[in-house]
Amino acid sequence: MAEHGGYACDVLTQHDFAVTVEWTGSRGLGTTGYRDFDREHMIRVDGLPTISASADRAFHGDASKHNPEQLLLAALSGCHMMSYLFHAVRNGFVVTGYEDDASAVLKREGTGGKLVSATLRPHVRLATGDEATAMRVHDDAHRDCFIANSIAFPVSIEPTVVREAS
Repeated sequence: MAEHGGYACDVLTQHDFAVTVEWTGSRGLGTTGYRDFDREHMIRVDGLPTISASADRAFHGDASKHNPEQLLLAALSGCHMMSYLFHAVRNGFVVTGYEDDASAVLKREGTGGKLVSATLRPHVRLATGDEATAMRVHDDAHRDCFIANSIAFPVSIEPTVVREAS
């Protein structure tokens, strides 16, 4: 273990992740026609609760379930938050609350499409520390976010920082 920003961390240069995604939407007909199957699927990670997911409603999915685009946006938002909280410790300010109202835009192109942008709107509550530093650290968090470094679309960060009520 190495010391990083005041705490011990694993210095492995590679971390492996595994999930199992199982399509559960066959109605006994398989993919005989576009409307002959459901888009439901299960996302499993050993030792964690299973996520029941589907396509977005616009793509004949179940709107009551998470869709892949939402899960990607959640991963991006969560990664930024984890990076931000790390940098808060490194920069000596205390965060007591963090909430992000994130959004993304998907553009259709022929039969496919892609996410073309995302906006993170983190709302940070500070107990101690400089508000200007707390705002600036979002740049560091974005630079260090593994998910942000892995995607091919721009991400805007629109943070707010407020002092915790005494």
